[in-house]
Amino acid sequence: MERCILHCDMNNFYASVECFLNPKLNTRPIAVCGETEDRHGIVLAKNYKAKGYGVITGETVWQAKRKCPGLVIVPPHYDEYVKFSKNAREIYSRYTDMIEPMGLDECWLDVTGSQRLFGYGDKLAYEIKESIKKELGVTVSVGVSFNKVFAKLGSDMKKPDAITVITYECFRKQIWHLPVSDMMGVGRATAKKLNSIGIHTIGDLAQYSCECLISKFGKCGEDVWRFANGLDISKVVTRDPEALDKTAGHGITTKEDLICNEEVWPVMLELTQNIGHRLHIYGKKATGVAINIRDNALNDRQWQCRLAFPSKSPYYIAKAAFQLFERSYGWIRPIRSVAVRAIDLISDDIPQQIDIFSDTEAINKRETLDLIIEELRKRYGMKIIRNAILLNNPKIPTVDVLNRQIQLKGS
Repeated sequence: MERCILHCDMNNFYASVECFLNPKLNTRPIAVCGETEDRHGIVLAKNYKAKGYGVITGETVWQAKRKCPGLVIVPPHYDEYVKFSKNAREIYSRYTDMIEPMGLDECWLDVTGSQRLFGYGDKLAYEIKESIKKELGVTVSVGVSFNKVFAKLGSDMKKPDAITVITYECFRKQIWHLPVSDMMGVGRATAKKLNSIGIHTIGDLAQYSCECLISKFGKCGEDVWRFANGLDISKVVTRDPEALDKTAGHGITTKEDLICNEEVWPVMLELTQNIGHRLHIYGKKATGVAINIRDNALNDRQWQCRLAFPSKSPYYIAKAAFQLFERSYGWIRPIRSVAVRAIDLISDDIPQQIDIFSDTEAINKRETLDLIIEELRKRYGMKIIRNAILLNNPKIPTVDVLNRQIQLKGS
């Protein structure tokens, strides 16, 4: 039996929830944004009225307001978004137990075994779409196809409140004319490189030599070639949307630009406090670390490296991130924001070979200290104990602001 995969994407999710909670916003162009007083004025979501003025996700508030002077700025209410997301998954679970979340607003559903009960393809998608609209008051676009990649592509093709079916028989006619950047796995940098070798559409990608793509892009080249030719066979993987998968990260925009290494270290140490806490909660250790640095011209740079030993210690993760930063960043411009990710996570109960070059005694002492700190914070709250270097730092947002950012960005 041919698989039937749905990709459900709740339209303009944060903004749609805000409009549902306050119907007066329905007639206004709105943008859900972070705290402007601490320079976190980034557009997290916008409604279609704001989109009509050219407002885009990720730009600053002042840029958005320049495009749309009447733009209404709404602060995020993460608890409400989580509630709506859980309610949506409850609706999906009526039709299948094979649900793979992709953030709060998107899910893949494998309904192959549910079709005889609820109807085939677009009929089942329509029933889900209408249930979301009726019960939650928000709209969803649904892609229906024989694999995950095309199902997601379908949900992006028509918005809002729409269903797009991409069939095996007709996918070449349906999608090969679309820009290659629409294909899952093709980001801006990859699209630019593909364009430079004459690949502009998904069809161009599908008909290009797979061997040449592998030579130029490695495994990624083979993956996107297979995607374009309808050969994706990846499964819908059920998992807890709030659990950690392979990474745990956090990033912040500082109150003022950072101008030297000494100002970057406490920021990284602050970021890893939450990362270490989440690794502890989910019983994980990191085997690598990645950093993302955005300068004050909004240029991004990313680097990653392996850790000397698996760890969930905020201190050791921050130390590795900072050493990576010191040898990688050239200080051409001051820094506006910093992000750290613990990557390639493993279970913390997996036995590890002792490294003769590491100070095992110091590592054990640090892990014991981290456990004591975790217990104190569990009993008395996250503010009860902090590194002295983080107290009253004029460039780091307050703990409350940081916690809201953690909730919004997740892992």
